Amino acid sequence: MKQVAKGVHQLTIQRFVNLYFVETGRSGEWVLVDTGLPGSEKAIIAAADELFYPGTHPEAIILTHGHMDHSGSVQALAEHWKVPVLAHPLEMPFLTAKAVYPPADPTVDGGGSLAFVARFFPPQSFQLSDFVQALPADSEDEVPYLPEWRWLHTPGHAPGQLALFRESDRTLLGGDAFATANHESVPSLLLQRPAISVAGAPFNYDWEQVRSSVQKLAALEPAAIGCGHGPAVAGPEFTQQLHHLANNFPMPKHGRYVSQPAHLDGTGVVSVPPAAKDSLPGKLAIAAAGVAALVGVALLVKKQKKHQQNRYPRPKPERARNPRTGKIPE
Repeated sequence: MKQVAKGVHQLTIQRFVNLYFVETGRSGEWVLVDTGLPGSEKAIIAAADELFYPGTHPEAIILTHGHMDHSGSVQALAEHWKVPVLAHPLEMPFLTAKAVYPPADPTVDGGGSLAFVARFFPPQSFQLSDFVQALPADSEDEVPYLPEWRWLHTPGHAPGQLALFRESDRTLLGGDAFATANHESVPSLLLQRPAISVAGAPFNYDWEQVRSSVQKLAALEPAAIGCGHGPAVAGPEFTQQLHHLANNFPMPKHGRYVSQPAHLDGTGVVSVPPAAKDSLPGKLAIAAAGVAALVGVALLVKKQKKHQQNRYPRPKPERARNPRTGKIPE
């Protein structure tokens, strides 16, 4: 566990997914921000007990958005702690099984190793109707249970993605609006190499919104930063890196959502552009056919050799005579 700023601790699950324990400012009270992948609840409960005291529980769970790596353990934790779950109103259709997030785009330019993995992600939707509540729509700046913080809407990666910001020390929890490691490189994520970068390219459904969200957060001049992926970072070097990303945003050259975004509203997905041609399945099919052909040839050669051996059996070698008796052994 790593301290991001005063009263803010980052827990990394399976070396590449982050969640945050944020103290409310009142003794013994805290809020959990995001819940990691499914099956992470035991590690999160143990970390909370160690950080605060055995048997502790948060005042609430706040989700930056509903993707599986951020809300995967939320139901188990909400049931265990008996606390409310809060999310942006635009995330509600996806957290109450009324809608499914737009399909991932494995063809996006610069998607890296994450784009390959995205091909195998199942459609994402959760049934959390008994637990989740929408943040009040008429008080965008106020974060329930966290009076020193405000939330900002940062869509593009998820329709109701939000970031949390504490003005007093300029601490930012950015969700997946951007990343603090190269999100397109699995080794960089696993090694936790710090670098401000684009986050979750294959899952970004509106690139103009992604760019605007990055620019909005860069304008806050954050001094300490924690995101959904990558190590917690602090200092002017990373503030400058965030400004560089905002001012020189690397818009992909091609991809399903590059020229035309998906359209979403309070009911879920309204429309998505047609999928871009994905050459990888064809290449894999050709490779598989090649391997199958090689295996077939090898089996055929083996069969022919066996046939020849059966047709023209080798003569049995003559047994040597016993030098003492002169007889051939039976």
